[in-house]
Amino acid sequence: MDISITQEALSQLRTVASAESVDLDDTLLRIAVVPGGCSGLTYDLGWDTTVQDEDQLTEIGGLRVVLDAKSALYLDGSELHFTDGLQGDGFHFSNPQATRSCACGESFGM
Repeated sequence: MDISITQEALSQLRTVASAESVDLDDTLLRIAVVPGGCSGLTYDLGWDTTVQDEDQLTEIGGLRVVLDAKSALYLDGSELHFTDGLQGDGFHFSNPQATRSCACGESFGM
């Protein structure tokens, strides 16, 4: 799996985990691609404590990250960013495989 997370996003993920009382020693960040949005696919981030047989597990910047096999294919080469400014706050993916995205940037297509 070739996915990266910027330092800003790692810092914000740790901040969110702390605010939500998430123990990162026992909890993983699950990144997934799910059907939805006006372009067909959306990104999903969440905390998880289980790893399925078909999941791919890696560590990025000290954070354990898990993706299901299908999402890993969609996210290969992607980078997770966090922005805090006029262009919109939040987590955003730079995905070189996305061939289109909606105007609001919340969904993508391939």
